[in-house]
Amino acid sequence: MTEPIVNNITIKQIGLTEAHLIVGLFNQYRIFYKQFSDIGMASAFINERLQHNESVIFVAIDDDRLQPVGFTQLYPKYSSVKLSKNWILNDLYVAEDYRKQGIGEKLIKTAMDFARNNGSTFVQLETAINNFTAQHLYESIGFVKQGNDEEFFLYKIALNS
Repeated sequence: MTEPIVNNITIKQIGLTEAHLIVGLFNQYRIFYKQFSDIGMASAFINERLQHNESVIFVAIDDDRLQPVGFTQLYPKYSSVKLSKNWILNDLYVAEDYRKQGIGEKLIKTAMDFARNNGSTFVQLETAINNFTAQHLYESIGFVKQGNDEEFFLYKIALNS
């Protein structure tokens, strides 16, 4: 199968009424991390996060095909000392046919802009120690490796307000 060449991608924040746009992608993301496929549970989880304002989700839309091709989900992280709300970029997924076209980078930069515009001082994320493609992407954007455990590396990037 030939990978689609993407010329026009729109990144937008979704709300509860648009949760359906990423449920399939979220399910694929979970499968990537060796979890079982369950669209119903994936839908319930995403809807609950959005309903309770527990996360912020951005979707990448292929404008030519009018379909979602990637997403990122952020969770808040509060700092009492710095009196700030920062963000954990917890989920990032691009459909396999759309990888290596800059979509993941666009999603990350959109998330960083969102955090910066909302007064955050940093965004952090974790990735599997064997996910070399993701590590390269994060480091090329400016994330700095903080350390690791047996399965994941922790990365952080400071945001200039």
